[in-house]
Amino acid sequence: MTVNQTAEITGLYRYPIKGLTPEPLSRVRLRSGQTLPSDRRYAIENGPSGFDPEAPGWKPKIQFLMLARNERLASLDSRFEDATNRLTLRKNGQIVASGDLETADGRAAIEAYFAENFRAELKGPPKVLSGRGHSFSDVARKVVSIINIESVRAIETMLDGIAVNPLRFRANLYVTGWPAWSELDLVGQILAIGQARLKVVKRIVRCPATNVDPVTAKRDLEIPPTLSRRLGHMDCGIYAEVMADGEIGVGDAVAVEEPKLV
Repeated sequence: MTVNQTAEITGLYRYPIKGLTPEPLSRVRLRSGQTLPSDRRYAIENGPSGFDPEAPGWKPKIQFLMLARNERLASLDSRFEDATNRLTLRKNGQIVASGDLETADGRAAIEAYFAENFRAELKGPPKVLSGRGHSFSDVARKVVSIINIESVRAIETMLDGIAVNPLRFRANLYVTGWPAWSELDLVGQILAIGQARLKVVKRIVRCPATNVDPVTAKRDLEIPPTLSRRLGHMDCGIYAEVMADGEIGVGDAVAVEEPKLV
């Protein structure tokens, strides 16, 4: 891929609660060193993790309810309201739990639902966690995840034409315009989106969460093994760190900046 080839943002999502419903955005302001606002702000602890909300630190995702092991999470429709900190869970269109995640009573209402309905999958009492702007990312840094739609289309070809919903990859940004897999070569490069600047820091190694259909909640594909067999790795997508503030939105161009001459 040439350094001046641009892509376009076709989807923009945040995930306020780790493992639960993606929430579409039209525009959002990025801040240096931060995730998308409220992205992975909360997680549901699956048994004692040692997480300290007063001194939050990274914990592996196995400590939380997650799609990689708990695919039934995808059957829930969750909505988070920033103004009230209220999480509402729906199942088959009906509200099954609701609560303000910044109050003890609100967290207890959500925890009670998971304690009752995910009992067989729990390693201890479920607990809603958050802490001082912490993001429960899969990696130990605050990142924005990016998926190239053409790479998803290439996976469909590997799967003999089976449709692959891009939301399986739970990215923040979905982009078109780059050739399939070319994004994997962007590690170390700077992406320009309006005034915002993001440095690509890491490829994303895919886990079994991508095998779960986000609509049916069924584990119906084998995406990481397919990538391993066909490409020799299980990478799809990239992580980037925000280096300069700026507003981004659906329809915006994503340019790869040419290295500055010194």
